[in-house]
Amino acid sequence: MISRLSLILASAALLGGCATAPTSSAGLAETRWKIVRIDGAPPVSLDKATMQFDELRLGANVGCNGIGGEYRVDGGRLVAGPLMATRMFCEGPVWQQEEAVNALLSAAPEIQRSGSAMRLVSGGHALDLELVGG
Repeated sequence: MISRLSLILASAALLGGCATAPTSSAGLAETRWKIVRIDGAPPVSLDKATMQFDELRLGANVGCNGIGGEYRVDGGRLVAGPLMATRMFCEGPVWQQEEAVNALLSAAPEIQRSGSAMRLVSGGHALDLELVGG
């Protein structure tokens, strides 16, 4: 005779098997992006301003330090962290843009994607990107 607890556990396992697991990268994995605007302004180091996504990690560079860490997409938001950065001395506009990108990525920005363009918005910051690979 099957106990009630066994029946409940078996039912829960069967129902759990029907659930769809959320996609951790939501189509961002293995893509490379050019940063075209940071808070409405072009990057100071346009040729170095990039972002890339692997299966579970992201990396960004605005022109001085590299920023990286784990990420996932949850409810249309990019949840990243903990983030790490290299520690080179940067000053002026490139440092300000780097700080803005770091603050944006730390604030679980909303992802707005249309074709080869993507916009990340949160915490008073916006990042506009253009797909270059992936």
